[in-house]
Amino acid sequence: MDGGIGQPVRRKEDLRLLTGAGRYTDDISLENQAHAHFLRASHAHARITHIDVSAARALPGVLAVYTAEDFKADGYAPAMVRGPVVIPPDVLNPPNPGLIPRAGTEHYETPGFAFADGIVHKVGECVALVVAETLALAKDGAELIDVNYEPLPVVIDPVRAMEPDAPQVWDHIPGNVVISVERGDQAATDKAFAEAAHRVKLRLRNNRVGLLPMENRAQVVEYDAAREHFTFYCCQARTFLTQQAMARNLNVEPDQVRIIRGDVGGSFGGRYGAMHENVLTAWAARKIGRPIKWTCERSDGMVSDLQAREQDATAELALDAGGRILGLRVEIIHSAGAVAQSLVPLSNGIRLITGSYRIPAAYAVGHAVLTNTTSTATYRGAGRPQAIYNLERLIDAAARETGIDRVEIRRRNLIAPEELPYTNPVGVPYDSGEFEVMMDQVLEIADWSGFEARKRDSESRGRCRGISIGNYIQNTTGHPAEWTAIEVTPEGSVEIVMGVDPSGQGHETSFAQVISDWLGVPFESVNLTTGDSDVVLGGSGTQSDRSMRIGGKIMVEASDLIIEKGKKIAAYVLEVALADIEFSAGTFTVSGTDRSIGIFDVARQAADGGLPDDLAGPLREEVSQKAYIPGYPSGAAVCEVEVDPDTGRVEITHYSSVDDVGRVINPMIVDGQTAGAIAQGIGQAAMEHLIYDPETGQLLSGSFMDYAMPRADHFPSFGLKLHETYAPSNTLGVKGGGEGGAIPALATYINAIIDALSGFGVTDLEMPATPERVWQAIQDARRRS
Repeated sequence: MDGGIGQPVRRKEDLRLLTGAGRYTDDISLENQAHAHFLRASHAHARITHIDVSAARALPGVLAVYTAEDFKADGYAPAMVRGPVVIPPDVLNPPNPGLIPRAGTEHYETPGFAFADGIVHKVGECVALVVAETLALAKDGAELIDVNYEPLPVVIDPVRAMEPDAPQVWDHIPGNVVISVERGDQAATDKAFAEAAHRVKLRLRNNRVGLLPMENRAQVVEYDAAREHFTFYCCQARTFLTQQAMARNLNVEPDQVRIIRGDVGGSFGGRYGAMHENVLTAWAARKIGRPIKWTCERSDGMVSDLQAREQDATAELALDAGGRILGLRVEIIHSAGAVAQSLVPLSNGIRLITGSYRIPAAYAVGHAVLTNTTSTATYRGAGRPQAIYNLERLIDAAARETGIDRVEIRRRNLIAPEELPYTNPVGVPYDSGEFEVMMDQVLEIADWSGFEARKRDSESRGRCRGISIGNYIQNTTGHPAEWTAIEVTPEGSVEIVMGVDPSGQGHETSFAQVISDWLGVPFESVNLTTGDSDVVLGGSGTQSDRSMRIGGKIMVEASDLIIEKGKKIAAYVLEVALADIEFSAGTFTVSGTDRSIGIFDVARQAADGGLPDDLAGPLREEVSQKAYIPGYPSGAAVCEVEVDPDTGRVEITHYSSVDDVGRVINPMIVDGQTAGAIAQGIGQAAMEHLIYDPETGQLLSGSFMDYAMPRADHFPSFGLKLHETYAPSNTLGVKGGGEGGAIPALATYINAIIDALSGFGVTDLEMPATPERVWQAIQDARRRS
């Protein structure tokens, strides 16, 4: 059917979004609304000795000024309920718990303060909230607040934070280590290294980056005192879970909170749950009796939005004389920031340390470490790019050490299809994949065999050309709970209500394709509703490639129930036995005859009455599920670059990717997601970097004047191919396709530059590979030689 599964249907939401008809949170204004602005801490670590808000409160147009003392006076604890705290290990993705505390270690929690209470632990922490008639007046009021700080010692490097004499971020967490974990078999790994013919060891650092969605965080909230009811217009992810979190933090029942979420311009892991500003503006709206609007400006967001990626790893690989990998050892120091918001990146970084390779022994140790910086969290790939970066950098180093071709050494170690399902040495079960097939496909797309000729052409122009390949696998889980309701209407539409809420992924299109195919209805007749907690009665939003993998699964389950009920109605209307009814392409047919009734006519019969009670009423079904449904997308990528050795400038000349996302619902959407993820991965590897001053903890790259972002003209057209092996874990066979492009991009980009500079003797390069770093690596290598 046109518009069904597997078709490159144009996104139905794009006309609205591209013509300015989108409805984002900042587009919303309510009658008599006030405006909020937060005064944020200007120190990374300091004791607040005095706050004077009297001048701000006296400013005409300022309606209220609040601090932690006001919050506590209303009976609230300064730490938010279920705010940014560590998720206990026993409830973090139970099928493959990645955060089992190391023997003899403690597990600490860090509070997430709504307001700074006595001590600030990072630049950007909320110190005061000003509410005024206009945003300009709220900002003016914030400038009049007098805050005295007594600076305290600062630590911003997680490696330094673990040293015995390092400043303490929280007094109750000795050594700044929230949790130390270990996975794998240490004895078997040590034995593999003792017997190895070759060993390689690298110190690898993942730089800190911002999530930086196009749309800043925002909220408009009103409080109805008569009903004791809050209405939030916001762009937070997870509509249902956000409702629950807001209710907990405001000490009200969930039915006293309504979340309304319109269009959202990107998320990437930064919008989950109730953030400090959401709770505080709601509390303030109730106090002043007026709606309040708050939009986070980019400069505020750079210090208050969640950040990502920063990890320091020491990684070692052991190989036999034939280049077969015997063992892998990794120690990961994960920078959690001032509050341990999420440790999923550490968990995933450990689970996937062996990638798609057959590595018999592995041992990983991980530490979540606090620093006086903004909290880190999940970000497109959530620890998987770091894991694959460590592994693929090691394998290129092993190829240099052994003298074995880079492709061949990978081929000798990739898991073969007949070995699947395969459990890696830290306990993660891979269910499906054709890893070598995809590697061969990407080599062909990238014209790997023609590289030497292109390299000679570059050399004739005084340039250096390099190429690299990387393989990846990822484990997509995400929160397990999801809910949907689907109704076939007499008017000729299919209405889906879903807990999975999009932030730009094209759900209105791809979900409609699934239902169009499954129920045999026109694509245009399918409508999706998300983002309103009055109608969305469950679900967990979009994260970890879960939207189609879990949402699609329960959509088809609900559709199957509708078909079964429709058969009963058709049998009654057509006066035949239920066993004689068949369903295909939207029509119920009496087997062996030309007698039939369409699915919309069945819905009309059910609505018009005259049917038995068990068949009457809307043709509607609800389905929910709570089980984890993991998926294992995988793929391979090739990056080719040309470097100007005089300036260090790097140009990506070719980038190719083959990705197995399971069953493909809309290849056009998946290709778009892959391209965007590649750009984010290379953005980190090439230029993005949140830099904190080590002495003061001030963010030095706190605006787009200082923080480099990739643009479209930084990239060539990508060579993309999708390779489908269906996932056995769900009815649709979907694995997930939103994150894969980012996962191999870091390693392939850096390895390609190192290959280009191999003639100078360069064997290592730190991210981001800015022109200055590339040029300096060449100069250092020249001096060594």
